[in-house]
Amino acid sequence: MNKFRPQPGFVVKAYRFALDPNAAQQVAMRSHCGAARAAYNWAVGWVSASWWQRKAEETYGVPEAGQTQWRPWSLPSLRKAFNAAKHTDPRFAHWWAENSKEAYSTGLANASAAFDNYSKSKQGKRHGQKMGAPRFKSKRKARLSCRFTTGTIRADADGRHVTLPRLGTIRTHEPTVKLLTRLQAEKARVLSATVRHERGRWFVSFQVEVKQDLARVARPQAAVGIDLGVKTLAVMADSTGEIRAVANPRHYNRARKQLRRACRVVSRRQGPDRRTGRKPSKRWEKANAQRNKVHHRVANLREDALHKLTTSVAAEYGTIVVEDLNVAGMLCNRRLARRIADAGFGEIRHQLDYKTRQRHATRLVVADRWYPSSKTCSGCGAVKAKLPLHVRTYHCDACGLVIDRDENAALNLAALAAAAVTGTGVAGDQDTAPAASKPRGADRKTRATARSRKATGGRAGGATLPHQQQTETRDRTQAEALTLW
Repeated sequence: MNKFRPQPGFVVKAYRFALDPNAAQQVAMRSHCGAARAAYNWAVGWVSASWWQRKAEETYGVPEAGQTQWRPWSLPSLRKAFNAAKHTDPRFAHWWAENSKEAYSTGLANASAAFDNYSKSKQGKRHGQKMGAPRFKSKRKARLSCRFTTGTIRADADGRHVTLPRLGTIRTHEPTVKLLTRLQAEKARVLSATVRHERGRWFVSFQVEVKQDLARVARPQAAVGIDLGVKTLAVMADSTGEIRAVANPRHYNRARKQLRRACRVVSRRQGPDRRTGRKPSKRWEKANAQRNKVHHRVANLREDALHKLTTSVAAEYGTIVVEDLNVAGMLCNRRLARRIADAGFGEIRHQLDYKTRQRHATRLVVADRWYPSSKTCSGCGAVKAKLPLHVRTYHCDACGLVIDRDENAALNLAALAAAAVTGTGVAGDQDTAPAASKPRGADRKTRATARSRKATGGRAGGATLPHQQQTETRDRTQAEALTLW
């Protein structure tokens, strides 16, 4: 893990470029990525061997003082042990010199981080899901990735090539002008480079320390509330009352017909069988590549649309308010899981987080998970006890306001930006000090039961919250989380 901390006034950014390698370079990159996987598996086996040995000695009644010593998993210890074993171990002795030392260091660093996460999770020092013990990476399923931290790492002056250790000069599929301009002006410094095979293509990602140049937003005094949904991807309401909606592109739904045909062709070919050791036919490999191409196109379209949306919003408003959605809980609903995953709720918040912080130094306000944005009237502040998900129009019983459900939620979120300083967070009552009364059950948390824990998967999901708040929200049922959404 890279623990580099940038100097004041500098930030660490990633510049990723698609590569256009020749056949020999592709073989070399696959070899380096395979070496990283092999080193990772060796480290997992080397550390776990002492665990199993101690467990066996314990069953034989060997006292703890006489048992095998624990093997350390720190990166220096793993490097020292690997360098001593690579000359004699038959798994490495004949080919380890073909790759850069950075390939093996990548695998060892990943193994060290995996054991650290497992140890901290077991001791209760790590938030989130419980981490299991590291397992071996499959040659068939492991993601091809290798990281370089030393040696010749640069973007060439012609703007169409990059140079990496042992791999040499590789042509890029797209110009590297954005990075090259900063390097030539001495406003950036390359820290490392990572080569990865993703979505059927090779990419190189440069980790760069860059001087922070903040761009002024178009409306620094304006605030916007964003309500995410499935039917409409985002409904945005700013502090002036203007409301606009962003349609959901639904890239996966549009490609389902093409995917069905591609999957039907793959199913009619002779595929691999691990039980009998049968190899896939050439026709199966060709059909599988066509199917993967459709999946990759959908992922690229979704990524492009989300980046365009978040970039435009971050460059316009000085304050952005979003909801702390329980995305993991929403995905437990089998009727909405596909559409929620296709929308990319979690990625929208992640992109807004770093774009507001690093590019514009603006404010991102995250509404509390239990804030009833949809059930609160944006006109008078009255709160409904219940508002089912199928009710798409909000009817206020107190003031008679009739408004679209998503627009009402967006107005309340926009008003929440001013509520941090004054007011109640209701769109129609931003400057009033006393909080609006809430009827029984409007914001009440359910009691922790075995059934509710099973419905939510035993986790709160979403972004990291304070430990006390995570404890309060851990056993919320998935049905109530959907009601808030």
